[in-house]
Amino acid sequence: MNNNDFSITLIISTYNWTEALKIILLSVINQTYLPIEVIVADDGSRDDTRELIEGMQKSFPCKLIHVWQEDNGFRVSEIRNKAIVKAAGDYIVQIDGDIILEKHFIEDHYLFAQKSFFTQGSRVKLSPKSSLEILRNGKVDIPFSWSSFFQPNRLRLRFLQNYFRFIYKVNHPYLVRGCNIAFWKEDLLRVNGYNEDIIGWGYEDNELGARLIFAGIKRQFLKMGAVGYHLDHPINSRDKVNQNHKTFLETINSEGTYCQNGLDKY
Repeated sequence: MNNNDFSITLIISTYNWTEALKIILLSVINQTYLPIEVIVADDGSRDDTRELIEGMQKSFPCKLIHVWQEDNGFRVSEIRNKAIVKAAGDYIVQIDGDIILEKHFIEDHYLFAQKSFFTQGSRVKLSPKSSLEILRNGKVDIPFSWSSFFQPNRLRLRFLQNYFRFIYKVNHPYLVRGCNIAFWKEDLLRVNGYNEDIIGWGYEDNELGARLIFAGIKRQFLKMGAVGYHLDHPINSRDKVNQNHKTFLETINSEGTYCQNGLDKY
């Protein structure tokens, strides 16, 4: 583990779901270890998202930053790159706008961070009924019974974190999910961040993970810790998934480490 002192930026991607964003930001306030800043990476939301963030900035326990771009379809790679460039932290913890944080989430990522590795976290899927209840009541402490089925990911056990660290999904080397993931900023700069040729849902995380791996940055899994609760919601359109998969395979076949259409433009 990395025992040196370093700072953390939390990046939350969002699009037109203020109810969920409010709960997520409340779960950040509840953390045992705070990041130095939270950046909301907003892929073109309406004014109510900006108004929510401005209202919470007044009393938020760390810097709360809103990075917005015009709504021009699903462009999460682009808005994440814009947020990464703004990040002041050495280490970037990234979540989607449907992930509520267990109170040790940032602390667990901090303790697990290791140089020359990026960290893939897990999620706990909440049932549709539980998700509606959370959004209605603004709960950030999630009862154990509220997942859609029993999931060991809900447990927080340090010895199992270390056990699964390098063996989980070892046969799926490019399995990467951006809903709960952490990187050293210097590593993201090295590979030029997300590939903005990937537009629409799918494979932006896998393609970035592949380039990191080809650049010598290894993947480690954080199981039984940094628990993120996934709110149920309708799935996004998959209309660009085949083209995105093709871009991903091109990276795999070339063992590329640097994308040309990345964050260096910012």
